[in-house]
Amino acid sequence: MAPSPSLPLLLLLFLFADVATASSDEPKEKMTHLHFYFHVYYGGPNATTVTVVSPPGNSTFGSIAVGNNILKEGPESSSMLIGRTYDLTVQASMESQSAYLYMLNLVFTSGEYNGSSISVVGKEVVGETMERTIVGGTGKFRMAWGYTISRLISSTGTTELFLVYEHDAYIYHH
Repeated sequence: MAPSPSLPLLLLLFLFADVATASSDEPKEKMTHLHFYFHVYYGGPNATTVTVVSPPGNSTFGSIAVGNNILKEGPESSSMLIGRTYDLTVQASMESQSAYLYMLNLVFTSGEYNGSSISVVGKEVVGETMERTIVGGTGKFRMAWGYTISRLISSTGTTELFLVYEHDAYIYHH
């Protein structure tokens, strides 16, 4: 005659089944795709990015810039403002082609994501398509992760440089 399961063993199995069911009630992960444009002004009275550290000599290695750039729905200056960036850029390459360590917060100030932000870190090489990592967020993007892809679509001026970058952000969050 086979032994019958004991009461403590049955209670333990019931408890595990209850925990497994409860954990499946957690919010599902969502993916949000955002498409927007950075408007960056170097030099002149409307500069949104400035160099704050210039290394000695002829090298740009080690230069540091800070920015408070403009996020817009479209590439035109008249496009709707949707937020700002708070960024830090460090010239971190000693190679002939400049590469930068780029850290920024994208802070949304209007629309569905007003008050939310995402934090991005990665490499920047001006003129190349760049992929960077989303390392966190706030508000609707709390605990976000994902990536951004950006590319320069417009560059005008010399002493007062105006750049427009097209960005796609793929944000995973709860």
